[in-house]
Amino acid sequence: MTAILKKADVIGHSIFEMLRYLQSLALLIYLSFRSTFFGTTKGHSSVKQYELRQVLSVVSAQIYFTGWQALPMITVLALAAGGVAILQSSAQLSLLGGTAMLGNILVVTIVRELGPLVTALIVIARSGAAVASEIGNMRVNREIEALEMMGINPISYIVFPRVAGGVVSVLCLAFYFNAISLIGGFFVSSAIHDLPFSFYFDSLANAFANEDVLLFFIKNGFSGLMIFAVACHQGLSVQMSSHEVPQVTTRAVVHSIVAVTSFNLVVSVLFYVKQLVRIGIL
Repeated sequence: MTAILKKADVIGHSIFEMLRYLQSLALLIYLSFRSTFFGTTKGHSSVKQYELRQVLSVVSAQIYFTGWQALPMITVLALAAGGVAILQSSAQLSLLGGTAMLGNILVVTIVRELGPLVTALIVIARSGAAVASEIGNMRVNREIEALEMMGINPISYIVFPRVAGGVVSVLCLAFYFNAISLIGGFFVSSAIHDLPFSFYFDSLANAFANEDVLLFFIKNGFSGLMIFAVACHQGLSVQMSSHEVPQVTTRAVVHSIVAVTSFNLVVSVLFYVKQLVRIGIL
């Protein structure tokens, strides 16, 4: 009985810590948007204009680093994933005589599942770790204190531009991944497997539904929001030692991967349960 109570206490403590961590992330996101759009800046009007220009410049720089510079890697992975998926799916369905299901399989594997996950993992590896390390070094070098002395809100200047730029970048990268996988992957696989493009296009067009657009924005929007919120939160948690920067960077990567994969799994399960209920299986 004592062992069961100890396990229950450990589980309850873990759940409580997770909920408290999620609460702190939600508060950070809320404060970043509130301070940017509704907050007041201390100082003269020139300081306010300077802060606005700097916020916009950081947003554009974040989009450039996270989105534009990741395109070569996304392109290679999308072509590989799309080519393999199309080649294997068309070959197996040809043997079974069900090639009309090709579009449905590709939408499920690439658009709904593979695209959001691969895009999020690439962004975590490239930008999530970089943002956490950058903000951690800013804390160590007292750059955040310098912003406060200038009358600039660090939350609106540091957190909001990275979160906003990250969400936009992840959405664009996910759309690009899907497009390259489905269109570019076809031309890669067509060199090996004879598949008419008209049939392939019609199969994809019939497979897409309104739910796919909703899932796209839910999964990728949450991924961008969570990745950069976690990175900013971990970076701001650094105290005054440079030795903490690698530690918070590692935690930012791990927490982001867990959050993104868990959320995608939950959304996918709920979506397919709803589909089963709709057709009367459950």
